[in-house]
Order: sequence, then C-alpha cells, then structure tokens
Amino acid sequence: MKETNLRNPKGISCHLDRRGCQSNLTVILPTFNEAGTIRKLLDYIAMHYKGASVIVADDGSSDGTKEIVKRKASSCRKIRFLDRKAMHLRRGLTASIVSGILASRTKFALVMDADMQHPPEKIIEIKKELDAGYDLVVATRSDVTEWALYRKIISKVLIETGYLILYASRKETCDDIFSGYFGVDAGLFKKVVSHNGERFVMDGYKVLFDFLKCMRKDSVRIANVPYVFHSRKFGSSKAGMRQGLALFRSFFS
Repeated sequence: MKETNLRNPKGISCHLDRRGCQSNLTVILPTFNEAGTIRKLLDYIAMHYKGASVIVADDGSSDGTKEIVKRKASSCRKIRFLDRKAMHLRRGLTASIVSGILASRTKFALVMDADMQHPPEKIIEIKKELDAGYDLVVATRSDVTEWALYRKIISKVLIETGYLILYASRKETCDDIFSGYFGVDAGLFKKVVSHNGERFVMDGYKVLFDFLKCMRKDSVRIANVPYVFHSRKFGSSKAGMRQGLALFRSFFS
C-alpha cells in the first residue's frame, strides 16, 4: 500500500547525523561504458554521503570505466568494483542490479544510473524515507525533458500496459513502475529474488517492475520522491529493440 503521507510508519528513529544515517546504505551503480560520468558521480557520493558504501556492477565496459573505478576503490574502502564479465555472469542491466544488491552488506540498497540522469542530490530524500520505515522508495519522474513526442507516446503506452498488468494480477504499484532510481530494504529484495528469481528478466532493464510483479497488493510500504528526468549529457542510450522485447517478456513472466 502506498503511504506517501505517513512520516514514520514503523516508528523507527532516524538520526540526523549525515555520516551515521548513510552507513547502512549501499548505492548500486550498474555500468556499461560510463567513463564520462562515473568519476564525477563517485566523487559526489563520497563528498555528500560519507558513510555510504558503493558497488559498481560493471557489465564489461571497454572505455576505461573499470580502471577509473578500481583506482577510486584503491583509495576508498567503501567502493567495490564488481567485474561481472570476469565472473562470467549473465549480461544485462537487471542482472547487474540484482548482482549488486545480492553483494550488498547493508540494510538498504539504492539503485541509480551512473550517467547522471538520476540526480544524486535526491539520495538523501530517498534515504530519509527508508529510515522512516518504508520498504521501497521510488524516485518518480515528475517531468521528462527533451524527449521527442513519439518517444513520450511509446513510453505512455508501455507504462499504461504495465499498470494494467499489475492491477489485473493484484500486485503492488507505485507512481513510476519503470523507474530505474529507487531505494529498497535489501533483505526484502534478496528474499524476493530467492523465491521468484525466474520472474526477473535478467537481460532486461526494468528491474523495479519485475520486483513489483512479485509483490502482492498491500504487502509493502511504498513512498515516492519526485524528480525531473533530464536527457543524458554523456555517452549514448543503451535502450533499443532488444530491451523493448525484454520488457514484453517482463509483462508476461
């Protein structure tokens, strides 16, 4: 059940000390050729969320992303590089995110893109809601700038289809079921993957939708944090026909 107005549904105390508040959080960054932004994002997290851990789950980058992260990790024990290619793990954005969360050791995990389209200043808002007792906190796109009309129409159709599927099967929903920016109780996520791993389309890119379709209605407390989604300034989008087909498989798995 979505509880966006209750501030502390489980009566959990949230300490105001920034370092202490972030020590139970791991930021999961799935990467594939993000050399243009990964250093900047890691620096931002290190400066503003000093207690947080970071796992960079890399899917075989060849542009220097690996080298940048490993240099950062050598001087900061809070940063871990998960070389999924070297581990011979199945490729895919969802697979990378699942690998990252499963490797986390903190109470909460926060998933975001490494291309700076997800504003890192929203991490603190997401974390506050997790500390307040929510199981899932979704950064919801209140506006999408610079998208062509056809892309907005396609996105709208796919989103409405996703909602219909979730409603029809009495599953959980949130304000943005396809968001790639969210915080979650890591133990809950690991439990869901353990019991429903076959329903996650690992080569897909909508892991939040895969998670929601495994949750019965009113089974988790969900909060929403709005943000403006901007077009990427570095690199190129990985979305394409293959990812579109993976989404349809997500609808019916």
